Amino acid sequence: MSATTSADPAPEPDGFGPFAHLTVRNTPLYRHVMRVFLVAKERFAVHLRPEEVHAALPAESRPAEPEAVVAALDKLVVWGNLRADPDTARVTAVEDFYRKRFIYQLTREGEAAETALSAYDEALGRRGALQAVALHDIVTQLRALLVLAAESELDPAKTHLTLDTLANRFAALADNARAFMGSLQRTMDLHDVEDEVFLAYKDRLIQYLERFIQDLITLGGRIARLILELETDDRVDRLLTAAARREAADASPEDAADAEREAYARWAARWEGLGAWFISRNERESQARLLRGRALGAIPQLLAVVRALNERRSGRSDRSADFRTLARWFAEAPDDDARHRLWRAAFGLYPARHLTIDADTLSARAEKPVPATTPWAGAEPLRISPQLRRTGSYERRGKPRKVEDREVRRRVLAETAAKQAAETAAARRRLVTDGVTRLSDLGELDPGSFGLFLQLLGDALSTWRPGMKHTVATSNDGSMEIRLTALGDGTIAEVRTLGGVFSGPDHLIEILDLTDPDTLTDGAPGP
Repeated sequence: MSATTSADPAPEPDGFGPFAHLTVRNTPLYRHVMRVFLVAKERFAVHLRPEEVHAALPAESRPAEPEAVVAALDKLVVWGNLRADPDTARVTAVEDFYRKRFIYQLTREGEAAETALSAYDEALGRRGALQAVALHDIVTQLRALLVLAAESELDPAKTHLTLDTLANRFAALADNARAFMGSLQRTMDLHDVEDEVFLAYKDRLIQYLERFIQDLITLGGRIARLILELETDDRVDRLLTAAARREAADASPEDAADAEREAYARWAARWEGLGAWFISRNERESQARLLRGRALGAIPQLLAVVRALNERRSGRSDRSADFRTLARWFAEAPDDDARHRLWRAAFGLYPARHLTIDADTLSARAEKPVPATTPWAGAEPLRISPQLRRTGSYERRGKPRKVEDREVRRRVLAETAAKQAAETAAARRRLVTDGVTRLSDLGELDPGSFGLFLQLLGDALSTWRPGMKHTVATSNDGSMEIRLTALGDGTIAEVRTLGGVFSGPDHLIEILDLTDPDTLTDGAPGP
């Protein structure tokens, strides 16, 4: 990028204020100059001289003549980004007072504009990451909150610090996950990516997704369980109240009550967002479960992109090759009837028979069928409504339709949701084991219980790695936990259902209902 020394037209007095330098010809030079002042301010340098700005500019954007930098500084002063003060430090003679010497510093408006532009550039260039470390940190902070909530008298400072750390880690996790999935979709759409780069990147990306999915399955359920445990016995309310009071401690006495209410509302909203991210509630799937499904779906999509790249390289999906193959088929067809059939199969173009059908048309067609190959000129004339011919529409003007009463449908949906919730609760009670048992001893399962069992078993097996003998997994909504131990004695377990027999190697299994208060008080979350 090279800078030019030509001057821009005089800035408009009623332009865009400190953002006016974004709409002129030498915008890159102005951006680099403002960046020099922002970096200098971070180093506690208040004023800069033109020669200092010229020396600090990047070599590829530095004008050959220092006068170009002086002109840019003067225009930034006019726009309100900088302030110019007479440079009296280097005056040694009377004639120096008559020379144009200034030192420049950032104005409040210019600093705010440059900070906003830097945040904008950073957001555009951000790719994001799926942070498994953040999941571990969230577990750590939730456990710390459990310890604090168990104390008879809360420590406001520790409570506020722990909640603030938890909120920051959660916000970073959510923002990075959203940015990562967006950049991943752009990668799969083959935007701004070269074939060679993508093929070298896809193996690492798939391993990265698999590792994060495993951590999300293992830690997501644990986080959901910790959240549910904290929400018992008004523990969360005590923690949020303590944090809100500490935030409102510096408010004036007349504003203390309002400040505490506002702080509590902010903390309650953050906690609600954390719960919605990891726990499915009110017939809405948790964001963690949606992210897990999106990440799982990304793996076959990535493989499909690889296949598309390979096909594009080999030319198998080249349209010109397809048309040449079709032309050869036409040339090899035995007669015109075969060519017509091939044309209809390839392009799906069929002759139109009518514009509309009414009762009279159907009766006439039944009495005297008309082949589809009949041309328009040889077919019977089509009778259309004079209103359609005059207005182009059959619609009749009049009063609008009455508002439909959907109360019955809403009641049916509510009853269906309640029925499904009852069936899920019954399936959960059916699967809960009384201690450790063998998989073969589960007995016959109804469809609802069997579907829930397959989900739990899938979560457990997804964390299984070669050499493992024992694993623990939690359901996505944090309501159930399964503990699976391999037997290794070669026995086969059979679980009978209405649809058939499910069989596989026998294991020791223990299924816990984490929504049961007795289960929460029995012990700490599984490893």
